[in-house]
Amino acid sequence: MKDLILVESARYVSNHTLELIFNDDVKAEIDFSIWIKKYPFFKPLENIDYFKNFSLDGWTVVWENGADIAPETLYEIATKQQQQAA
Repeated sequence: MKDLILVESARYVSNHTLELIFNDDVKAEIDFSIWIKKYPFFKPLENIDYFKNFSLDGWTVVWENGADIAPETLYEIATKQQQQAA
């Protein structure tokens, strides 16, 4: 069985990008603008002050309106970034 992937910490970097650290120490800067542009539910995140007001719910990054991205999805992006950098 695959280990459960969790976002352990997050910090604002710039624009719509957060640096995420996962529970296996994988670290990546992830740009959330792709979801903001694609899905109306993420539209409030266009406002940078709103975007910066995220929290962690024990699994992933979440916003006040309930917007979140599955930690597995974020992890897949993070590991692809690492592979491309190698």
